[in-house]
Amino acid sequence: MAKISPVAAKYIVTAEINISGVVDRPDVIGAIFGQTEGLLGNDLELRELQRSGRIGRIEVNVKTVSGKTKGEIIIPSSLDKTETAIVAAALEIIQRIGPCNAKVLVQKIEDVRTSKRQFVVNRAKELLRNLTDSSFPDSQELADEVSQSVRQMEMVEYGSEKLAAGPMIDDSEDIIIVEGRADVLVLLKHGFKNVITMNGTSCPQTIKDLTKKKTTTVFVDGDRGGDLIVRELLGVAEIDFVCKAPDGKEVEELTKKEIHKALRGKITAEQGKLDLGVNDDGSLKEEARPTRQFKNQRAPHQASQRPNGRPQRPAHSANKRPMAPRSSSKPLAAPEGKILKDAMEDLFGTRGARIFDKGMKVLGNVPLSELGATLKSLSGGVHALALDGEVNDDLAQLAEKVGVNHVVGTSSKVKSSRVNVLTEDKI
Repeated sequence: MAKISPVAAKYIVTAEINISGVVDRPDVIGAIFGQTEGLLGNDLELRELQRSGRIGRIEVNVKTVSGKTKGEIIIPSSLDKTETAIVAAALEIIQRIGPCNAKVLVQKIEDVRTSKRQFVVNRAKELLRNLTDSSFPDSQELADEVSQSVRQMEMVEYGSEKLAAGPMIDDSEDIIIVEGRADVLVLLKHGFKNVITMNGTSCPQTIKDLTKKKTTTVFVDGDRGGDLIVRELLGVAEIDFVCKAPDGKEVEELTKKEIHKALRGKITAEQGKLDLGVNDDGSLKEEARPTRQFKNQRAPHQASQRPNGRPQRPAHSANKRPMAPRSSSKPLAAPEGKILKDAMEDLFGTRGARIFDKGMKVLGNVPLSELGATLKSLSGGVHALALDGEVNDDLAQLAEKVGVNHVVGTSSKVKSSRVNVLTEDKI
């Protein structure tokens, strides 16, 4: 009679076999069928179970080492768990295989459905994750994506130079000038419709005309090229505010949050001129030129010639030293010195400044970038300044104009001034 096609196994019986002699695989299989025959009754006869497909093919793997044979027996079963356990226990009654003593020990009965169930769970997790990743976004994401695409499609060509710009250039009272077309696209994507590009480094006539009629903000990359563009625009156009991307970044790389943060931190054109060290026409101030020497400005004393050709002595006497340049530093009285020293400790690392009145009361703390504009707006009444930064000639001149008496900084390049300039270590 032909065998019935076996059904899927539900359990796997694994047993270990130790034989004190050399035997082959057929010997082990014969012992299994022969020694269990008639033991469990007709319903659990191994030969009948195998013919009906309720017991699968019995696998025997043996290995002979030093005259002894070891191996394992694997029996797949589609019986229920009770019948499977009975069949597994029956294997352990085998005591001899061929002429050799043998010992069979069942190691485990594994539920195949458990491993299949775990596979199903893991595969379902993977499929769900893929479905989630590739599924359609929610309605808000769809709306944002469509609106951003529409905004980018709104870019127009403006003026005779056909500059890339947003659709609100004519209607808006404020405009933002950027360097290139990609910058316009990024700002349009994030809702800024009053933006226009220079389309290069030279300022087009259209830009010059717009700056005369509208409040203008220049938004440039955070590199030297951005500084050069700001200098040019400050010289040829009427710029109101200056804004830069973070150092080393370009405007087209910024996220929406970074763009808003940069625009909130814009500075006035006057402050931009001070920071860049340029004049109203965009040229570098004399003291800002890299070739200028801040030290040893006075030329060495040249020996003049007498009519007879012999060198003439310097005008000062030989026993007198030359006069040193007048220092701008004066010692501070105890109360003022203590207050300013404490202020410098508080300001350490903040890149800010603290403003004092004549009674040495604090008028306020401001960032260094806003210090110049703040001093101009106060119109006097400032007695002393403490700042976490260098005291340069521009700040000293401004302090002199507004009547500041003492300026304390972390370092100073000012050698002569009517303002008492000190460094932190000299308070």
